[in-house]
Amino acid sequence: MLASIFENISNIGEYITLSRFMTVIYVINFVIAFILIFIDDSKTPSATMAWIMLLYLLPAVGLFLYFILSQNIARHQIFKMTEDEESDRDTLLTMQKEAIRHGISETDDHIVSRWRNMIAMNLDYSDAILTDNESVEIIYDGKEMFNRLCNDIRNAKYTIKVCYFIVKDDFVGMKFIDLLTEKAREGVKVRLMLDALGSRSIGRRELREFKKAGGQYAFFFKPIIRNLYFRINYRNHRKIVIIDNEIGYIGGFNIAKEYLGYKKKFGYWRDTQLIIKGNALVPLNSRFYMDWRYASKEKLSLFEQSIKFAYKESCGDIPIQIVSSGPESPKEEVKLAMMKMITGARKSVYIQTPYLVPDEPMLDSIAMAARSGLDVRIMVPCMPDHPFVYRTTLYNAGRLIKEGAKIYIYENGFLHAKTLTVDGEVCTVGSANFDIRSFRLNFETNAFIYDDVVTGNMNKQFEKDMLDSRPYTAEDRKNISVFDRAAESISRLLTEIL
Repeated sequence: MLASIFENISNIGEYITLSRFMTVIYVINFVIAFILIFIDDSKTPSATMAWIMLLYLLPAVGLFLYFILSQNIARHQIFKMTEDEESDRDTLLTMQKEAIRHGISETDDHIVSRWRNMIAMNLDYSDAILTDNESVEIIYDGKEMFNRLCNDIRNAKYTIKVCYFIVKDDFVGMKFIDLLTEKAREGVKVRLMLDALGSRSIGRRELREFKKAGGQYAFFFKPIIRNLYFRINYRNHRKIVIIDNEIGYIGGFNIAKEYLGYKKKFGYWRDTQLIIKGNALVPLNSRFYMDWRYASKEKLSLFEQSIKFAYKESCGDIPIQIVSSGPESPKEEVKLAMMKMITGARKSVYIQTPYLVPDEPMLDSIAMAARSGLDVRIMVPCMPDHPFVYRTTLYNAGRLIKEGAKIYIYENGFLHAKTLTVDGEVCTVGSANFDIRSFRLNFETNAFIYDDVVTGNMNKQFEKDMLDSRPYTAEDRKNISVFDRAAESISRLLTEIL
C-alpha cells in the first residue's frame, strides 16, 4: 500500500517539472494581466502597469503578492447604513449645502466665506458636515500626549471609544490596556478597536483581563488564522479616541514606546495630535461606530450613538469638517480635500509628512503652487522606517525642488506628523500621510479646520521645527551616489504597490 502511494507521489513529482510549473504561473499571470487591462477598472493605469511589470519580471513572487495585496474591497460594501440613517444624513447635508451656498457672508466668517467652495465640495463629495467647536488643542510631544490621554481616560465617567492602528505589547501599550481595564471595572463602557495587522502583538491573552472587566474589543480585518493576513494591503490606519462624548483625539500618534521617544533607533518622535471639544465629535462618533459595526458585528444605531449623545446646540465658533476615506470607496476623499486646499492657496503651503509618495495629480498640485510663486515648504524625516518608501520620498523631493519648493530634512529624531496648512487660514491633521497608500489603500480620517488661530499655531511649530532641520537642496541632489540614484529609480517604479 505504502509502496503504491510513494510510487504515485514519485510519478507526480516527475510530471511537475520546473518548466511545467513556470508555464502554469505564466498562464495565470497572463489571465490576470488580461483582467487588469480589460475588466478591472478599479486601478489607475500606472498601478495596472506596475502590477503587469511585477507579474512578468518576477512571475511567482508577483503572483503571490497579487493575491495577497490586490483585493478589491469596494466590491464588499463593508460600511452600510440603514434607510433611516441615510435619510437623516441626507437631510442634514442638504440643509448645510443650502446654508453654504446662500447663508455665509464675509462678515459672518471671512475664512469660511473664502473657503466656501472647499467646504461645499467636502459636503457633497465626502458627506462631511461642517461643525462648530469650542476648542482645538495641539500637542506635538509623545509623552505629553500620552499623559493627557491617560488623564482624560482616568476621568471618564460614561464611555471610552478607542480606535488605533498600532497598540503594541510593550510597557506603553500594556499600561494603556491596563488603564482601559481599570475603567471597565468601574462600569465605564469601553470599546477598543485595533487594526489586526498593525496591532498584531496584541491578542486574546493580552486582552483577557480587559474582557473579564467588561470591556469590548474588536480587530479590524481579523484573519481567520492568526498571522495569516489575506487583506494585508488594507489597513485601518485611523487614530481616534472619544471620551464621554466630550473630548476627541485625532492625529498621528499610536500607542507604543517609539511614539513616546523610547526607541533608540528613532530617538525623539515628532508628531501632531489634536484634542477637540465640540460638535466634530458627532462625525468622529459616527466614523468610529461605522468601523465598529463592521469589525464587531454589534448592531448599533448611528443616530442614537453619534448625535443624541454628542451634539450640542451651542458649541463655539471653530469650524471643522471630519473627512474619511478608504478602499471601500474609489473617491479618495481625503486626497481631494488636500488638493483643493493646495490649489486654492494664495500665499503659502506647509506640509509635514513621514512619506512623500503622492500620485501624479497631487505632485502636480504642489508643483503648480511652487511655480506660481507661493511659499511651498515640505518637511520630511532624516531617516527611513521603510527604506523603499524613503528612497521614493527623496526622489519626489528632488522633483519638487526643481519646481521651486523648499524641502527640509528634520534631524531631531523621527518626523511622523501628517499636517498641511495653507495661507495661515486652513489646516488639516489626521492619520493620512502624503502617500498613495493613505490616499487609496488605508482607512483614514482627517480633521479640516478653518481657523487662523489654530492654523497659525501650526505654522509657528513648523518654523520651530525648521531650527531642527537642514535644507535639502539642488546641490544635495547633484551629489547623490550612483547607488542611491539607482535605488531611487527602482523604488519609484514600485510607488503604486508599495
